[in-house]
Amino acid sequence: MHTVVLCRSVSKTSSKVSSPFTHALPYIQAHSGYVPGEQPKAHTVIKLNTNENPYPASPAVADALAKIRVEDLRRYPQAIAEDFRQIAADVHGVDAENIIPTNGGDELLRLALTTFVEVGDKIIVTQPTYSLYPVLAEVQNCILEEIPLRDDWSIPADFAESLIQSRAKMCILVNPHAPTGCLLPSAYIEKLVKSFEGVLVIDEAYVDFVDPKESYNCVPLIDSHENILILRTLSKGYALAGLRFGYGISNKSLANPIMFKTRDSYNTDHVSQILACAALQAQDHAQANWEKIRNSRSDLITALNELGLVTGASQTNFVLVQVPANHSAINISQALKDQNILVRHFRQPRLEDKLRISIGTEKENRALLSALRGVLQG
Repeated sequence: MHTVVLCRSVSKTSSKVSSPFTHALPYIQAHSGYVPGEQPKAHTVIKLNTNENPYPASPAVADALAKIRVEDLRRYPQAIAEDFRQIAADVHGVDAENIIPTNGGDELLRLALTTFVEVGDKIIVTQPTYSLYPVLAEVQNCILEEIPLRDDWSIPADFAESLIQSRAKMCILVNPHAPTGCLLPSAYIEKLVKSFEGVLVIDEAYVDFVDPKESYNCVPLIDSHENILILRTLSKGYALAGLRFGYGISNKSLANPIMFKTRDSYNTDHVSQILACAALQAQDHAQANWEKIRNSRSDLITALNELGLVTGASQTNFVLVQVPANHSAINISQALKDQNILVRHFRQPRLEDKLRISIGTEKENRALLSALRGVLQG
């Protein structure tokens, strides 16, 4: 029987919390907020800590950027990014009305909670998971129920039944999973969406790196199910993390309330819309990039295991590494940082003895492995 951790935000009637932000609501003051990965200014750092794409975006993006006229910036952008909606619809084989353009995937998550979850409602996530989810639940002042993954990071056998019994308004699953890299098959997602009465959000931020042999594709589920919302982003697969552009794919029953009720006006700007269109149209470049990263991932997993750093399979652009018992994960992280190599260490239960390492270029991966050999032998 799995363990369930209940995390409820402080209610509006709770006592005041000592804070310099005296005008903030008490439950906002009470929570800690999201802590992003380190973003160094120096370009000499080998940055393997925030799962960015190691290769540049398509040359088509650079061409589109060069053609943007400064004089056009005096006008507002397309209010609903209709050009992008149509291009994304063509890529995924859906209607433009099924596409929800957002200022990064994180905005879609916030909009989903704002639109479909009330104060005091319950949200289900796994543990561990993307660390922004609990923050968004606290901001919305709702109940967060965390269901732990098994020791091998697989989903509990009774997870679907737990969803039914929970009466939760929403379940958010990152798939492929972060920070483990594991993938739930499309058939399992379909099983969940059929049985769950709430909104099922599938965060597919890393889906572009899934091995094609997995035949993973949840997009067709929006045709027959009104309660599934799929998150996509241009940050990872399209090497545009600095642009902040993402989008949702869903049935119109979910898309329309977000697009025309809760979304901010002009939530995506003129420049980002143009570059996002260019990136999504350059599918040949993107897919070649994904294949290169998949190959590097396989090589890196083999090399890390040879060093005694137990690394399981991954369907993302990162790997989760188990540090040997005679070493400290945080110390290894610091030792790498001293050599201008950043990896991610999480001060969280079940992750404190592990490191998450993004897939870099071949040169960056070699530098990482060389540094790790020195640290482990030192």
